[in-house]
Amino acid sequence: MTTPTNQKLLEISADFEIDGKATGFTQLTDGHINNTFAVDWVHSDGTKDKYLLQQINTNVFRKVDELIKNINGVCEHIKKKVTEAGGDTSREALTLIKCKNGGYLWDGCWRMYNFIKGASAHQSADAPGLLFNAAKAFGKFQRQLADYPADTLFETIPNFHNTVSRYNDFMKSVELDAAGRAKECVKEIETIKKYEKYAHIIVDGIAEGKIPLRVTHNDTKLNNVMMDDKTNEGVCVIDLDTVMPGSLLYDFGDSIRFAACNSAEDEPDLDKVYLRLDLFEEYTKGFLCGVGDGITEYEKSLLPMSSFILTYELVLRFLGDYLNGDTYFKIGYPKHNLVRARAQLKLAEDMFAKLDDMKKIVENC
Repeated sequence: MTTPTNQKLLEISADFEIDGKATGFTQLTDGHINNTFAVDWVHSDGTKDKYLLQQINTNVFRKVDELIKNINGVCEHIKKKVTEAGGDTSREALTLIKCKNGGYLWDGCWRMYNFIKGASAHQSADAPGLLFNAAKAFGKFQRQLADYPADTLFETIPNFHNTVSRYNDFMKSVELDAAGRAKECVKEIETIKKYEKYAHIIVDGIAEGKIPLRVTHNDTKLNNVMMDDKTNEGVCVIDLDTVMPGSLLYDFGDSIRFAACNSAEDEPDLDKVYLRLDLFEEYTKGFLCGVGDGITEYEKSLLPMSSFILTYELVLRFLGDYLNGDTYFKIGYPKHNLVRARAQLKLAEDMFAKLDDMKKIVENC
């Protein structure tokens, strides 16, 4: 996507139902998919304000109308919960601003949000308590949406966390071997096959009604929580483009995959790749504190296993893409996806070996 001129941004901003006018724009570059701008605004009475203007990447999100309906429904539900708790909806919830035509989209791809003031997104847990507070915020997000009718949400990315479907896709990639690389990955392929039965646990649990269908965020990274600039408490969960129906276990497991790993996702030195139980404990305590009674005992018992399953899922995706000739993930060098897959497989196996330790931590929480 090309960056629009300030004149174009002024034209777009003027079409949203906000009193006054935009006076300046600052492009925010933390995200990698959408174009995002902080908008300086002056109201007709002279007071100043900020908003968030965003151009949705329609190459990634093709069904924008469904995406907007998902987000608006979830945000309005959260606002009701915040109001009931006596909170501040201008900080603790996202609000989509209407266009003057009555919808929430300008030219099919531009939207405006409220700006969360006095809060920042952190790229790493570089201060004491940040990981706990982020986990607490994601847990609270689940609790606020525990009574939301998840089956009314659109599945904007089909089978996103369907591990059974991911496994089947992977095996097709092995069979096809489009890039002629399967011979490099014999050991990894055999290891993946060994764990196939665990790919069914969450998917089958939802289908059988043992695991509740819930609203899932599906991108539970630390930087998707706005943290108060003074207290470092989680204020608001953001970046809701991947909100879909799924399992609470998806969000928890994927959080642990990156939050409690000792290394980067693509660490080539496998000796550095392992699960840190101290970080698992910190995140688990925060998450359970936030979710409260919005989790069942069965879901709670599967928290450790979900960490393994979601990591295993990413192994399937990375190695499958390598076998396909690197057609999906951006790579920095020829064997990047293979390095990623091996790192995540090492992490998954370490998680599997530590399942009993993780279970004890969950029980003690």
